[in-house]
Amino acid sequence: MNLTNISEIKPLMERHGFSFSKSLGQNFLINAAIPVKIAESCGVGPEDTVLEIGPGIGCLTKELVQRAKRVISVEIDKKLIPVLEETVGEFGNVTVINEDILNVDIAALCEKLGCKELYVCANLPYYITTPIIMKLLECDAPIKSITVMVQKELAQRFCSKPNTAEYGSVTASINYRAEVKNLFTVSPGSFMPAPKVSSSVIRLDIVPPPVAVKDESVFFRVIRAAFAMRRKTLSNNLANEFKISKAEATEIIKNCGYSETVRGEALSIFDYAKLADGICGD
Repeated sequence: MNLTNISEIKPLMERHGFSFSKSLGQNFLINAAIPVKIAESCGVGPEDTVLEIGPGIGCLTKELVQRAKRVISVEIDKKLIPVLEETVGEFGNVTVINEDILNVDIAALCEKLGCKELYVCANLPYYITTPIIMKLLECDAPIKSITVMVQKELAQRFCSKPNTAEYGSVTASINYRAEVKNLFTVSPGSFMPAPKVSSSVIRLDIVPPPVAVKDESVFFRVIRAAFAMRRKTLSNNLANEFKISKAEATEIIKNCGYSETVRGEALSIFDYAKLADGICGD
């Protein structure tokens, strides 16, 4: 079955009484080249395990099972489970789990499977992209890389640099844990139904933190505070977050070598690390 061919997708949906859910952000790929390109881009090999999030009807799943030793597909929509049984059930190296990925203990799943290294590959629903990516980065599972299709504007934000409009707390947090590459763009016409925006496929290669910090929780609080109110100076935001006076916050900023009027969007993760350590003290 060609799972990117509309003339085959529609009868498949009718057989199972399936209709698209706007609340789940469902859009199926109808450009046959895209699933192949995504699977090739994720770098998975014949001895590897892949976690796929939101397989839909299985067009990307079919490409992954041909390249990986094992594919674990997590699908939140129970109406798609019988569809996936028809489309990818013949493959012995795929397991479909009907669950919300945000509720899955990925580290425990890897331990249960004896998986020492995990690749993530997905066409993510746009409405929940950032929470999923942050969960993957923070879950302590042995993830090697995350290759996902996201909204084009979000991909630009993830790849942005300090002192740009797109740069924000999510960008800085991701930069602490991964190197991001914007791989290629996908047009709205590649989907059914067609979304109103273009998409991009990005890959996050997990790396050791490029900077050491005294306390990671303080480090991430500094990042969140820096962008909490973008119109305010960093000293105001830090004072609000850490319940200190503006004068104390200003002193910390100046001791770290920055102007007292500096704003969060001007700083890199190395700067945030310095500020966090300054807040922690000796």
